[in-house]
Amino acid sequence: MPIIINLDVMLAKRKMQSKELAELLNVTQANLSILKTGKAKGIRFDSLEAICKALDCQPGDILEYRPEA
Repeated sequence: MPIIINLDVMLAKRKMQSKELAELLNVTQANLSILKTGKAKGIRFDSLEAICKALDCQPGDILEYRPEA
């Protein structure tokens, strides 16, 4: 898939664990893991907004487009 999820990168930059982010977002660690691994089929804008607010970042810091070769 040409959309890359850089959630792990942002978590590392903010020195935050997935568990902490999951608690802030009020989601399960399993659901957050699905997003982190790129297995999610989509993301709601309000979820993306909550992630950006919690990590103090922009959507472009989380999502990246890489065209397939």
